[in-house]
Amino acid sequence: MDGNHQSPTRFHVNRVTNNHDTNAAFQETSDAPPHYEETSFADGRSGHRISFRPDERAVYNSIIHNEGGFHPYDTISNPYYLQTFGHNTMDPVPRIDFYRNTGSVSGDKIARPTLEDLHEVFKKNVAAAAPGCPDGAANRDGGPADEEAAKKEETQGGFVKFGWVKGVLVRCMLNIWGVMLFIRLSWIFGQAGIGLGVIIILLATMVTSITGLSTSAISTNGCVSGGGAYYLISRSLGPEFGGSIGLIFAFANAVAVAMYVVGFAETVVDLLKESDALMVDVTNDIRIVGCITVVLLLGISLAGMEWEAKAQVLLLVILLVAIFNFFVGSVIPTNEEKKARGFYNYDGAIFAENFGPDFRDGEGFFSVFAIFFPAATGILAGANISGDLEDPQVAIPKGTMLAIFITTITYLAVGICVSATVVRDATGSLNDTITPGMACNGSAACSLGYDFSSCKTEHCDFGLMNNFQVMSMVSGFGPLITAGIFSATLSSALASLVSAPKVFQALCKDNIYKALHFFAKGHGKNNEPLRGYVLTFIIAVAFILIAELNTIAPIISNFFLASYALINFSCFHASYAKSPGWRPAYKYYNMWVSLFGAMLCCGVMFVINWWAALITYAIEILLYIYVTVKKPDVNWGSSSQAITFVNALNDALVLTAVDDHVKNFRPQCIVLTGDPKTRPALLDIAHSFTKNYGLCITSKVFVGPRIQTVKEMNSSMEKNQTWLNSKKRKAFYAAVACDNFREGVRSLLQASGVGRMRPNTLVIGFKKDWRDSRPKDIENYVGVLHDSFDFEYGVVMVRISQGFDISQVLQVQEELERLELERQALEAAIKEEEFKEGKHGIRGLFNKASKFKMSKPDSKETTMNSAQSMHVGDINQRLMEASTQFKKKQGKGTIDVWWLFDDGGLTLLIPYILTTRKKWKDCKIRVFMGGKANRIDEDKAAMISLLSKFRIQFVDLYVVGDINTKPTKESWKFFEEMIEPYCLHECSKDPATADMLKKESPWKIKDAELEMCKEKNYRQVRLNELLQENSRAANLIIMSLPIARKGSVSDYLYMAWLEILTKNLPPIMLVRGNHKSVLTFYS
Repeated sequence: MDGNHQSPTRFHVNRVTNNHDTNAAFQETSDAPPHYEETSFADGRSGHRISFRPDERAVYNSIIHNEGGFHPYDTISNPYYLQTFGHNTMDPVPRIDFYRNTGSVSGDKIARPTLEDLHEVFKKNVAAAAPGCPDGAANRDGGPADEEAAKKEETQGGFVKFGWVKGVLVRCMLNIWGVMLFIRLSWIFGQAGIGLGVIIILLATMVTSITGLSTSAISTNGCVSGGGAYYLISRSLGPEFGGSIGLIFAFANAVAVAMYVVGFAETVVDLLKESDALMVDVTNDIRIVGCITVVLLLGISLAGMEWEAKAQVLLLVILLVAIFNFFVGSVIPTNEEKKARGFYNYDGAIFAENFGPDFRDGEGFFSVFAIFFPAATGILAGANISGDLEDPQVAIPKGTMLAIFITTITYLAVGICVSATVVRDATGSLNDTITPGMACNGSAACSLGYDFSSCKTEHCDFGLMNNFQVMSMVSGFGPLITAGIFSATLSSALASLVSAPKVFQALCKDNIYKALHFFAKGHGKNNEPLRGYVLTFIIAVAFILIAELNTIAPIISNFFLASYALINFSCFHASYAKSPGWRPAYKYYNMWVSLFGAMLCCGVMFVINWWAALITYAIEILLYIYVTVKKPDVNWGSSSQAITFVNALNDALVLTAVDDHVKNFRPQCIVLTGDPKTRPALLDIAHSFTKNYGLCITSKVFVGPRIQTVKEMNSSMEKNQTWLNSKKRKAFYAAVACDNFREGVRSLLQASGVGRMRPNTLVIGFKKDWRDSRPKDIENYVGVLHDSFDFEYGVVMVRISQGFDISQVLQVQEELERLELERQALEAAIKEEEFKEGKHGIRGLFNKASKFKMSKPDSKETTMNSAQSMHVGDINQRLMEASTQFKKKQGKGTIDVWWLFDDGGLTLLIPYILTTRKKWKDCKIRVFMGGKANRIDEDKAAMISLLSKFRIQFVDLYVVGDINTKPTKESWKFFEEMIEPYCLHECSKDPATADMLKKESPWKIKDAELEMCKEKNYRQVRLNELLQENSRAANLIIMSLPIARKGSVSDYLYMAWLEILTKNLPPIMLVRGNHKSVLTFYS
């Protein structure tokens, strides 16, 4: 097109002058290169022109409109021609919508033009792209308006999305600041001391921090949908790991609701007990309060994520006030009552005394660590609602890591403060003060005026070791600590109540467990998992009523740890696989640190509770096996796939450095099946001796015009490989497009395979219709055999009585299925029409009668069609049965091996491999060989010795001494009649006529050729007679393939040999190796 008529939507690259003189096109100097300006090509209405110069950049809010008309093809709405960089082309600029997944909630996936579109589009009629045509390109390629519309729809729909503070930071802090902070931390520091207590917290923080780093890396490697830990693990390691850990992680969160609620209920019941206001008894009151609490929490959750988030913020405020209240109380001067209970404000003597450990009651470092660690297991609270986050890639790393940092500082500060102000043991009695003259035992309390030495012999109720309410005593206002306990328990319960259904819904949506798909359905504007909420509620209530959570608690902690371990391992695995798709935006991670974190999590699982760890592993392994066996139809591009590829590549490279050895030879086959489903029997027989042994490549040659064949070939690749996988055929599919069949096979023979994983045997079906084929087709078919030998391939030719090709039957089946669908659609339309017309009226009866009359076929035609259908159906039935004969288990019988020529041993190796297969194991090998009539015994002994050295088991060995005798007259007459149409008979014609016939039909069999090959012709006919006599009842015949000498034996004569040799026999396999040894008797 004329460049002077450019659209304002184009991308202009214009030369810019040094002085911006609009009268001059440009000025070039030798001092500096020319500069360029860029105008927007995305939207012609708001283009900014920017001058890229070393000394200045000017922004213009106008765009140059060239003179001239606006061409109708200069618009992005045209389905064929788009404007890109000032040219009429379909090549679009890069944009995010091309890379979306189908069904993406963040925007519509848009299909970019295919290479075929770019190649062929300008050959189409330009009239098809008239301005009045539908806006196809705009619909396909989209524009900025699409994203705006999507955002507007999202806003109008009322979707609630959280930022990193409310969505991740608040939730993680609330989950990590649990009951442990208020009622167990003082005991932990009393047992372990300040030194080891700090180590315990830092060790737990190490586990959670490494997991946080791994979570951050995975969550920033692409868009994150809902599902939290399950989503991260499944998309990294695949459905096997993700499905197993996702189920137990969701269950762990559901049971965690019960644990947190019971902790809240116990505190409430303690208050009721102090006020003497118990309803029934302690146990039943815990159940009653727990159930009421769960109902209230469920109501908050069902009200929507926005209300749940508001409740979390309120609980956080209460929790922060309680923590602040503790620090304030630690500096408020103590009184005599608190001194008697062990609180003396900050004192160096108390700090020094409490710095070292003082483990009691059989406790040790690891047992105390096991008690503390569950307090740190809330780091995934934000990631678990990843689907409700505005930007998970930013929110999860920032919120999770900051929450770990803040909560760690808080635990350390609270632990050190309480250990520096409270002694380990105190009686609580005001009478235990030291009076002048009393001996002091040297403890910190003694130096501060109190004698608690009686606690060494008697149980005391106060101090770090004895009183779980130390923080209430230290705080400025005790009830605020109780409120903090309520806040900690309720916030953790609420977070788990939300997390469990969200994770479970994501798991069910992926349909990994078919029976659980019922819970995948979402409701409302936020796609809330109401069914999951109800299920979580039922599980929580059940465990609250059981009230035996001390046993289940270690298992739940191990469930969380197993999730952390797999998240760390996912990060390591993805990094180790070195997949180009692993490009996390979060860079502060290390694959070896992640691996260390995974091992650390596994170790902590056994530290917390060894039998719970074993149960966790057992459940995970069982679920892993279940998912592996079921093989869900998903493909997430997991790192497991990447590792499989890398391992296969490395193994293939290692294999190339190893020289081939005869002991390791195995048939590796190219099978000329065409579409595999059209010749299943040929694939099955090849698969019988290649499965788990060698390479099997099914292949098809597309013959015809390049444009058409390449398109068909590309569309068939994935379809045929999928068919092979669905039929559990361990084979590959390859295809080529060529001008003729022989050239295509030649390409396959030369280019198939990689390294040592290259085929060495061609498997081909016998050309049953050779007599009706064109001479060129016969030339190509026989030429394929010659090419195979030239490329040092072995050849296996298989023939069965019904033939291999069932494509016509498949077409009939597809047509019948299509007609059935049309019939069902027609019936549905008729019923709908009858319903509209009123099927009970007289008019409806007439309508039915007319329709019946119109559809009633002619009786004679029906009879003829029925007879033809029965005949065709009978043929098709026999053909389908023949196509499945090698899938079935072969009954007791024989595999007759006619090893007539030494081809290196392939003729004997294939039957041996077959007998090792389950379907052929009941078949015994019988060996037939040719010999001289006067040396039968010697030849038999030599062959028995050879077979015994090869360690080939056989039941009989026959030496046939009359192979070279003439066949019967009937057999020979049949052969002569078969080749008669293809004989030239030049000797019976005058020389001129003979020369003319040779030029017109060079493919025909000449008299001289018949005379030269007379003995060979006799032999092929005679061999068929011997096969009829000896192997008519065999399950399979394997025979040496005769070779036609190039230039001496015509193609039609060779096909006649193959025809007469294999006529009227059971399935027969003609085998010829490449004359390199594939058997050896050396060890």
